Amino acid sequence: MSNDAALRVLIVEDDPMTAQAHADFVARVPGFEVVGTCLGGHEAIERFDELAAAGTSVDIVLLDMNLTDSHGLEVAGRLNSRGQDVDIIAITAVRHLQVIRSAISSGITQYLIKPFTFASFREKLENQREFRRGLSGSGTLATQASVDNALSALRSVSSTTLPKGLIAETLDAVSAFVRDSPVPVSATEVGRRLELSRVTVRRYLEHLVATKQAIKQPRHGTPGRPEYEYRWV
Repeated sequence: MSNDAALRVLIVEDDPMTAQAHADFVARVPGFEVVGTCLGGHEAIERFDELAAAGTSVDIVLLDMNLTDSHGLEVAGRLNSRGQDVDIIAITAVRHLQVIRSAISSGITQYLIKPFTFASFREKLENQREFRRGLSGSGTLATQASVDNALSALRSVSSTTLPKGLIAETLDAVSAFVRDSPVPVSATEVGRRLELSRVTVRRYLEHLVATKQAIKQPRHGTPGRPEYEYRWV
């Protein structure tokens, strides 16, 4: 795999709105492109085979577990049986330990539990890219160092842990408001809509800026002590 080649992503999610949200997230991460969105397991297998036959094989599959026509574990098993160089990331609300253990056993390399922030989503994709790079050297034999480095790339780091006092659900609500707004918004406007104090909202907005999901700028027409506004990157 070339380090400069965009990784091809197939999304398998039976809820159309959620599938589109995942596609939008993928589009925001440099070096990745969506090559298909499937609303069921059977469709995913067919699309996967079609792309492979056309010479544009899939690199990463974002796979929901609870599909309307099959279970994600079944789909993962069938995809892996193709013998293609594909990595599978589970994106699901399923938290049962037995399913998670089975997912790992079936070759799923990462497991992202809904709901999640864009930062967590982006980290999973970027971790997968580093994992693939770690195992893409010349030749057919790996060194211990290359294996260790590749596996370590899949481990989440503390940078995605929320600062003390921040709640993931509130962060998701603030993020969604800023992301969906057609114009930059202030902490006051977000707080009024979400029924939160301006001070509280500002902490979440500053976290979005720190994690490079939003940018901050002075609002025009507020001289002296300007109010800041935020917009999604």
